[in-house]
Amino acid sequence: MSALLSVFASLVERLADLLQPLFHASAAAAAIVLFTALVRLLVLPLSRAAARGQRARAALQPRVAELRKKYRKDPERLQKAVLELHTEEKVSPLSGCLPSLLQLPAFFLLYRLFSSSTIGGEDNGLLGHRLLAAPLGGRWADVLADGQVFGVSGFVYVALFAVVAAVATLNFLRAKRSMAESGGVGLGGGEQVPGLGAVSRAMPFMSYFTLVTVAVVPLAAALYVVTSTAWSAVERAVLYR
Repeated sequence: MSALLSVFASLVERLADLLQPLFHASAAAAAIVLFTALVRLLVLPLSRAAARGQRARAALQPRVAELRKKYRKDPERLQKAVLELHTEEKVSPLSGCLPSLLQLPAFFLLYRLFSSSTIGGEDNGLLGHRLLAAPLGGRWADVLADGQVFGVSGFVYVALFAVVAAVATLNFLRAKRSMAESGGVGLGGGEQVPGLGAVSRAMPFMSYFTLVTVAVVPLAAALYVVTSTAWSAVERAVLYR
């Protein structure tokens, strides 16, 4: 892990050096945003596949409705029949999770990098980088403890919270509308896949949990989360239109 962190730290430093003429003291923060964009570009094919999968699942809704009517008194048989239908049509009800899952290593790498005071036995120079006045290794709790809520550091976090809240509200409204249009689980349509009902009911609220993540992780990791969240909102608007 130490060797991996060293390589990743060198990558961030090089990106920051390239961006320094444009972003000056915030070059490392800009490098993290650029790194996030590169990660999202890498998983874009999976995101497109997930969008196709959702459209395919939507196309199956009339047949799912027939199965619900046929097996309305036998929930276990209904679940089995819906799973068989998805298998037959080569549609995975969980395919949309893959893009998010594949981003987790990049997020945890950033988290670890900006939570470590030393890398490879040497001081972690990245912790000295800032976004405006906010250190990339700092947290919202540090801003509160230092009484900087109304200072520049506090403004940085307020701006991040505002972006996440706006995107979360957009995702919430879109998810509720999508579930209503498809007669999805949690809206009286019955559970299509074992265990998926609870997940689907909670899904519209999941974006708001990002606010907690931004508040507790180092600012560098929070930047990754906010950038990826905003990217997802734009991506969904384009791919799911």
